Amino acid sequence: MSRTASPSVNKPYGVARVAQVWNVPRSSFYAARVRAATAVVAAKRGPKTAFTDAELTESIREKIRQTPFLGEGHRKIWARLRHAGIRTSKQRVLRLMRAAEVLAPARQPVAVNGNPHEGTIITEQPNQMWGTDATATVTVADGQVTVFAAIDHCTAECVGIHAVKRATRFEALEPIRQGMREQFGEFSNNVAAGLQLRHDHGSQYMSDDFQKELRFLGVKSSPAFVRQPEGNGCIERFFRTLKEQLLWIRHFDDVEQLRLALVQFRETYNRNWLLQRLHFRTPRQAREDFLAQRAAA
Repeated sequence: MSRTASPSVNKPYGVARVAQVWNVPRSSFYAARVRAATAVVAAKRGPKTAFTDAELTESIREKIRQTPFLGEGHRKIWARLRHAGIRTSKQRVLRLMRAAEVLAPARQPVAVNGNPHEGTIITEQPNQMWGTDATATVTVADGQVTVFAAIDHCTAECVGIHAVKRATRFEALEPIRQGMREQFGEFSNNVAAGLQLRHDHGSQYMSDDFQKELRFLGVKSSPAFVRQPEGNGCIERFFRTLKEQLLWIRHFDDVEQLRLALVQFRETYNRNWLLQRLHFRTPRQAREDFLAQRAAA
């Protein structure tokens, strides 16, 4: 406005006259002009990071290509970056993965009125409670088959897994037998005294033969509450991982091919799957750490 020419005399109004009419101190005008001339571009406060956004995005893509699992979220990718010596924040990894459109798809949360399951099923030490259940899949030659599995509630380690065409009470015991031989070294009377087994009310698990074998091993039966799958949530979460990473993305010719794939997946899962509740350790690492702490104590 101060540089606008007056139509009567054809001369600029000047800063003094404009400031006087607007009732504004001339010092405010000059201070605003200085601020505009010396303005700096807004940038992230704090020290500069070691990696640019482009470099970190490429490292994120590399970790996604290297992991043997599908659909890992930003927390696990952040943990894998830390394991590789690349330190950054989870918020930055989330921002870059969202910008690069490499975030795993997630379900929208459903509002619930209350939690029907109270308490916790996570134990303080390994081999205090195992969970077992069954799920189904399809093969080309044998049609629908059943997959039985057992998992430790403390470390989330898969202690046994088995595939079979006819899902009987004796086949349901196979993952438990695998876990007994691996974790306790033998299959004998009272070898697992103090261990609890969480299962649902399926006919295989409530049968006399299944319950008698548990008593022979010294295992205490711990059925989940009726119509509350949260009580057997550890094995249910493992089955979700198993389906997303193997059963839903591969085709199997027969039960034998499926069984070999399950054995390989169990080893891969126990050695490489990261869990947030275990501070981004694998199930095998968590068990080894618990055993080391017990030995030191």
